[in-house]
Amino acid sequence: MELSELLIRLIIAYVVLFVLTRIMSRKEISQMTFFNFASAIAIGSIAATLATNSNFSIRNGIIALSAWGAFTLIFGYIDIKSKRARKLTTGEPIIVIKEGNIMEDALRSTRLDMDSLNSLLRDSSVFSVKDVDYAFFETSGKLSVMKKHEKQVITKGDLSILKNISLYPTSTEVISDGIINTTNLSRLNLNEEWLKQQLDQEGIQDLSEVFYGEVQQDGTLYIDKKDDDLKS
Repeated sequence: MELSELLIRLIIAYVVLFVLTRIMSRKEISQMTFFNFASAIAIGSIAATLATNSNFSIRNGIIALSAWGAFTLIFGYIDIKSKRARKLTTGEPIIVIKEGNIMEDALRSTRLDMDSLNSLLRDSSVFSVKDVDYAFFETSGKLSVMKKHEKQVITKGDLSILKNISLYPTSTEVISDGIINTTNLSRLNLNEEWLKQQLDQEGIQDLSEVFYGEVQQDGTLYIDKKDDDLKS
């Protein structure tokens, strides 16, 4: 391969790779799912082949990179629009500590041992399992921790409240992109009629107006509507 051809290939590979990374995602490495990670490796491998392999035509290299980038974008769009597809491609958070008790089966399914769990807890500034009420192993590989009430840091809001009333241990998603999560509703001993009443109180007549809905620990419903106006 001539030096001039190598330079041209390097420039083209760099430009195409730069454009694709700008278009596809702004996620940090720690936030990437397994599918994102695998796609990044594949795209990088194609770009390296385009830059250094003279038997691989520039046209085919650009087509391959663009096609793989398009596949990644399509799957990303499906993930956003379909909860079932999201479960298949990225999985779901898994409860590894519940009400202070370690869920051994959950640990086995996530392939975590106690050393790894304790290390993740220390990353969250928790140095004893005894201080934990709930811990969720996220799809990104991170651990989200909710400390027991007496171990939580006092906030300004707490100072104006004599006693916290908690009906549920954590906030729970009940609406995502206009679709009711009936499983979570049932877990909270709530039904669609209750949900409709809450939406009516907020002046919402159609579920399609709601982007996200979450039942708070005190039993109230948090709602985020679609098409919010963002003012600079």
